[in-house]
Amino acid sequence: MAAADQEPHTSAVRPRSYQDESYLHGFLETVGDLQKAGVLQDVVLEVEDRRFPCHRLVLSAASPYFRAMFTSDMAESRQKTVVLQGLDAGMFGEILSYIYSGTLHVSLDKVQPLYQAADLLQLDYVRDTCSSYMVMNVDGSNCVDLYNFADVFSVDIVQKQCRQWIARHLTEFSFNEEFCSLSVKKLTEIISHDELDVKEETTVWEAVVRWVQHSREDRLHHLPSVLPHIRFSLMTSDDTAAILDHPLVREDPGSSAVIRNVVQKENLNLKPRLGMFTEMVLLSNADSKEILFMNPREGKYISCSNKPEDCPFATGVAVTSDNNIYILTHERESNNQLSMFNYNHAGNVWEHAGMSSVSKWRKPGNNVSYDDHLVEVDGILYYLAVDLDYGEVLMKKYSRHTDEWEECSLLSLDHARNDVSAALSCGSHVYFLTVTEMHRYDPIRDEWSNSNPSPELEFEIHRAVAMGTEIFCTDFYFTQTLVYDTESGSWQNLQGWSNQEVCHVSRLFVLDNQLHILLDCIGVYLLYVYDRSADAWSELEASLLDKNYHVYGFCSPVARIYLPYLNGT
Repeated sequence: MAAADQEPHTSAVRPRSYQDESYLHGFLETVGDLQKAGVLQDVVLEVEDRRFPCHRLVLSAASPYFRAMFTSDMAESRQKTVVLQGLDAGMFGEILSYIYSGTLHVSLDKVQPLYQAADLLQLDYVRDTCSSYMVMNVDGSNCVDLYNFADVFSVDIVQKQCRQWIARHLTEFSFNEEFCSLSVKKLTEIISHDELDVKEETTVWEAVVRWVQHSREDRLHHLPSVLPHIRFSLMTSDDTAAILDHPLVREDPGSSAVIRNVVQKENLNLKPRLGMFTEMVLLSNADSKEILFMNPREGKYISCSNKPEDCPFATGVAVTSDNNIYILTHERESNNQLSMFNYNHAGNVWEHAGMSSVSKWRKPGNNVSYDDHLVEVDGILYYLAVDLDYGEVLMKKYSRHTDEWEECSLLSLDHARNDVSAALSCGSHVYFLTVTEMHRYDPIRDEWSNSNPSPELEFEIHRAVAMGTEIFCTDFYFTQTLVYDTESGSWQNLQGWSNQEVCHVSRLFVLDNQLHILLDCIGVYLLYVYDRSADAWSELEASLLDKNYHVYGFCSPVARIYLPYLNGT
């Protein structure tokens, strides 16, 4: 065919959609102006003799409650004035202000009636906002009141927060009038809690005694139903004998029988309370397969020598928010598979976690091994396989529902170099660090983003650890410390080590909400703690064990350890 006869080439033009953000915001503003001006209103809502002129369309768009009212065959759909029952007029005014502006004003004195109104009108955002506000403001003056309110309206997150607050402060709070006003149901919920911050189980018994004696005649008959929630297996025989001899117990034969029955059964599955645990950093002896648990502030150094078959070689370690200690290990049958083991605290042994193995990442035709990391975020375990030569990080997350490891987004590093790396969790994100880079993974969006330090800082990360919403980093010789605020995305330069002695950072860890650093000064270990308010490091007088301290990666995991479990073995 001649060139003149060929049809002209045309490229396909794809349609596009455009969204006017100014229109979206301006529309609500215009609707609010119409309400203020009293224009086009077509219904009057009457609450406690107060009248609120409104627009049916706006109300129906905001609330399923009003949508059902105005679009059905209900009598209210035809009435010019609708009387609403079960609402506080002041709170309805706040709700109406939110519907027309999108802005909600919440305070402690009105959060409960505001929640009630939102619950009736099916306004999920208002209800969720009130729930979050209550959770953030639980304290000793309101926790019982909020606890009771949350129980009536089944607000689970508020109930949980109230129980946790009381559990953390039981020793002091049990002397308050608010504690003594608890119902028997809520009392048993609280003393059944694993998270009680008590050093001894007798503290729980003493709290129960105060609760009973607050209204002895009305409450003594409840004692036999409360006693089984006290963990007598955590008490000494002398403590139990003293309780059996207590006037309250001697006065009620049923209570004595309950205690003897509980002690006789000796339920060993009952966990120690949170306050009975000691935070300890997990290390290993590089010269053996020995596991080291260390809390230098309390002078606790416990060495656990396990049989080789009981202590697999770990390539990644993670301590979860619920205090489970997991390690990734090479399977003996296949060097390409990694198994998950977890630590049995009570037995002081490592056990297979009952999870499917994860395939070790290998490029086609490449037999090079990769660095492995294990980290937990919001109850989900993530496995990271790192190839720094090619500048890539593969990540998988474990699904308990399917017992499978699911692939996440691949991270491509800015610079491919063979160097140390680490993964850690902070808030609801995974952070991956190399000596010059920091990247953040968002589990909800399955996306990586860059959070690198500013180039002018001239800083190479050697060790890092998360504390609260911040990530602290040091360089190799501890000449400076950087802190990254994960909420603001900003870096700050903190004080380094002023001593002239040549040392390098061995470990960086957080114990009891304080930043600690373990320095290796040519085989002599020194321990320092950081005072944030003074921006200064001070040495801890600690007699460290003569060990070659080692941990995988450059993040030192910290776990809560019940020392009798270790001492007993």
